Amino acid sequence: MEKIQHTNVQVRELKLHVAEIGSGPKVVLFFHGFPEIWYTWRHQMVAVANKGYRAIAFDHRGYGLSEQPAEPEKATLLDLVDDAVALLDSLGIDKAFIVGKDFGALSAYRVGVLHPERVCAIITLGTPFIQPGPSVVQNHLLPEGFYISRWQEPGRAELDFGRFDVKTVIRNIYILFSRSEIPIAAADQEIMDLIDPATPLPPWFSEEDLSVYASLYEKSGFCFALQVPYR
Repeated sequence: MEKIQHTNVQVRELKLHVAEIGSGPKVVLFFHGFPEIWYTWRHQMVAVANKGYRAIAFDHRGYGLSEQPAEPEKATLLDLVDDAVALLDSLGIDKAFIVGKDFGALSAYRVGVLHPERVCAIITLGTPFIQPGPSVVQNHLLPEGFYISRWQEPGRAELDFGRFDVKTVIRNIYILFSRSEIPIAAADQEIMDLIDPATPLPPWFSEEDLSVYASLYEKSGFCFALQVPYR
């Protein structure tokens, strides 16, 4: 971990926070999801670097230590695709293996579709390939009170999250997402109400991890994260 280097790289109109370890012509570029940051990939970065790859993970625009766009409400997944290609250009990289998790997988797929010449291969976790379009999430097929539907409503998640400090919000989301049950709120509940404050963190997520995530979301907030991917 201590060998991971951190820089801010000019990518289009913003500076993105970039973490990197390893060297050589073979590059693995990691895309995080929500509520994540580059830190999600810290162990995998070291592992692939030890196998001779150059490992790069970055905070998406609006996340963590990367800068916020001027008009986050207009952002789409395609902004993240353009950022990824521009980041490769800025770092002088022709092609990379791309690893994406959660909505980072959606961005990874789109890089492959739109810029196949920049991709060696794509590896994804948690999200299958979905054709791009306005109806990627079929809300009418989802249960009433499903967390994605709730977070798509402008202002609703902001009010829900705003009742708690950032660290508690992150804690609650990781507890929710580590369960086998789908997070569904009743009509008189919000998503944050589904968590018993006495519930411990999952065993693979430490208090130190929570503090790292919370410190970076305290900087970035949730405005962009709710826009992309949910809205």
